Amino acid sequence: MSDSSILDLAGLAATPVARDPFDHVVMRGFVRPARLAGVVAGLPALGSRGSFPIESVRLGPDAAALTREMKGDAFRRVIAEKFGLDLTGAPVMITLRGQTGERDGQIHCDSVAKRVTVLLYLNPASEAWARQDGCLRLLRGPNDLEDYAVEVPPVDGTLLVFPNGPTTWHGHRSFVGRRYTVQLNYMTTDAKAKYEMRRHRVSALVKRFLPAA
Repeated sequence: MSDSSILDLAGLAATPVARDPFDHVVMRGFVRPARLAGVVAGLPALGSRGSFPIESVRLGPDAAALTREMKGDAFRRVIAEKFGLDLTGAPVMITLRGQTGERDGQIHCDSVAKRVTVLLYLNPASEAWARQDGCLRLLRGPNDLEDYAVEVPPVDGTLLVFPNGPTTWHGHRSFVGRRYTVQLNYMTTDAKAKYEMRRHRVSALVKRFLPAA
């Protein structure tokens, strides 16, 4: 891997898959520490909650390079090998979230159109995360946010990856404020996924004209 790369793919490849409460990988420092400040400096000041298609926001050079690496074949191969998946030709959808509101974090599983969910957190460590506010929890069921096996502080280039399924419940305690997350999904190729991808592209076009973008 090139020394100029932003992502530590070798470190990810060496990180074992955890099984509780469902298959997943958590890696702290997936963004190389020497590059993290430049990536964060290149994130836009999103003034509203919601996920913005990456095409609709203006990124600095390092942040743009990070998203290119995430969409690249090398990252895809590591994820596919780690979880024993064939992701050849799987469409990629990538969004950026910069604000979290009171309604966010409710327990859910992701859409069945999303084969794999990748979450990359780009926030500095703070007292809020130490209090567990806004830290994503991987849950054992759909009914209790306190019944969790893993809690992921959304800080300092931490990566979370999991294949989606009917029991991949997750959520977080309420947090209101800035909370940067890059989300990448490898999609299915069925009608539902195609619909979500079309909606994504329309949203990208519309959000180009919003002040928050």
